[in-house]
Amino acid sequence: MNEQLKTLLQDTVDSGLYQIILSNPREKGKAFKIKIRPVMIKNRMLFQETVYEGTKVFHENYECNDIIRQVEQALTCDFKQCEVEHRSCKAVVLVSKKGKITVNRKQVNHAGTELKSAGVPQMAHNRVKRYILEEGIPVPFLVDLGVQTKEGKVVHARYDKFKQINRFLEFIEDILPTLSKEGTVRIIDFGCGKSYLTFAMYYYLHQLKGYDVEITGLDLKEDVIEHCNRLARQYGYDKLHFLKGDIAQYEGTDSVDMVVTLHACDTATDYALEKAVRWNAKVILSVPCCQHEVNKQIHCADLASILQYGIIKERMSALITDAIRANLLEAEGYETSILEFIDMEHTPKNLLIRAVKRSAGSERKVRQSAKEVTVLTDKLQIEPTLQRLLFPTE
Repeated sequence: MNEQLKTLLQDTVDSGLYQIILSNPREKGKAFKIKIRPVMIKNRMLFQETVYEGTKVFHENYECNDIIRQVEQALTCDFKQCEVEHRSCKAVVLVSKKGKITVNRKQVNHAGTELKSAGVPQMAHNRVKRYILEEGIPVPFLVDLGVQTKEGKVVHARYDKFKQINRFLEFIEDILPTLSKEGTVRIIDFGCGKSYLTFAMYYYLHQLKGYDVEITGLDLKEDVIEHCNRLARQYGYDKLHFLKGDIAQYEGTDSVDMVVTLHACDTATDYALEKAVRWNAKVILSVPCCQHEVNKQIHCADLASILQYGIIKERMSALITDAIRANLLEAEGYETSILEFIDMEHTPKNLLIRAVKRSAGSERKVRQSAKEVTVLTDKLQIEPTLQRLLFPTE
């Protein structure tokens, strides 16, 4: 093994590590990125490996020596670049076509410019200290929306919102390979509300990543729409617009690259998903809310002993609703995942459905997903709105 790489990993794979990012894969079709960060689980420091493969994300926790071996193996066989961020240094590892490893390492002062906003890493399980929008760097829309002070400090009462925004931007980061930088990326945000995440999307994609984006936020509250349009003009966000309108009736476009629907209540989510499918959107990000429809319909003799408990029935109905939505999107040619949006301790209902259009659809997968939904809905005696919209019966 390269001695410089060995020394770097031995020096940085400890409690002072912020993250390791492996990128630039040698072969297409495999993992395109791996992130590693320290986590504290039951008072044991481990290192969580997050593997990004296509539209799927896999997590595994390792001991110190094991994760070092994982990085060595990855740079030997799978990746040509590695970035290391540590409390005391930053480093870039490059691997040439002939396998030669070059390590560029730079020491940083704990109070230095590059890492001054990071602080000491917080290692509690599923807590990421370094955010896409970093603490200490004021962002105009976060200041005006009351999430940050003018100095960039996160307002204590809004810290959960700050984490939620960054978590959402991580989902956006994951699907960037799907969005082309050639031409305008068109995004519709249904039920945008106060638009924390809509502004975050525009700022991240346009300001930080250099995409030509056009985003339309849609909501029913006229005063909220006026306020958001005023802020967009104030920031010079020329291609960010907010309109008053109903999801089911919206006909403002026939071509969209990404559809976002966050906390659209009950069947409003289904109408938004149906619109996204009809527009052939490349990406769909949906956080459903208040799934009452299936709870009112569900009836199954085999599950009677479970469904007799109201709270269990309610939660099962919500989970079944989202699972059916995911399968229906699979049946429409999407690769679909269901992920946690924010930490479960804050709200147990926030699941995010992420659907990415397959470049070459699998007819077998499509038929299988459609058949499985039909079998399930017949068994439970339910007729979810999205199923009715996408697969109307004669």
